[in-house]
Amino acid sequence: MAGGEFLEPALEKEVNIARRDRNEILKDRFGRLSEADQSLFQSGSVILSLNSSLCGLVANTLVRRLLHVTQAPFASGLPMVVLPFISTMVVYEASINQPLMEGDLNCATCAWIRGGAIGAFVGSVYPIFLALPLNAALASRYKTSPMPSKENTFHYWKSICKPVFSKMKFAILLQIVFGTYLSSKHHEIYLKMLQQPAPGKDPEELE
Repeated sequence: MAGGEFLEPALEKEVNIARRDRNEILKDRFGRLSEADQSLFQSGSVILSLNSSLCGLVANTLVRRLLHVTQAPFASGLPMVVLPFISTMVVYEASINQPLMEGDLNCATCAWIRGGAIGAFVGSVYPIFLALPLNAALASRYKTSPMPSKENTFHYWKSICKPVFSKMKFAILLQIVFGTYLSSKHHEIYLKMLQQPAPGKDPEELE
């Protein structure tokens, strides 16, 4: 036997121990940051998520007007607030905050791209596409707007989406900019954590 079956679990255990130590070091250094930095790191994703909820409400209003839906405003509005908020929060935490706190996102440009993509797709485009089937179901139920045949489905929804995207261009751009800015600030806070000196020792860097 080459002994690989014994070396691999040992190596995996060593990696897990190193990761746990790194997480503990980062958490300790995070606790020694200023209150402003800690607050921004912890609440930044909430602000981006609130903007996503706002985009959801705007998209819902625009689609309802195009489909002439006036019924069930609360039933259509509530999901458009809650779902974009939760989706943006979960994706941002999983893609940016958690990797930073685990020391796995050292590339600043990668963090910026992730933040901008989350702001664009999860924070603004996703709410628009979420509003379409929700209000289409209401329009079909209350017969406020004729639904297309199977042959014209694509062109029909394309004609609905075009004015919605046109009116929400500024909101989408704003979400991209804010997502990029927020992720860049969070990465700067991560670098501050790396520059924090270990307790009782000289300043050191995490590898």
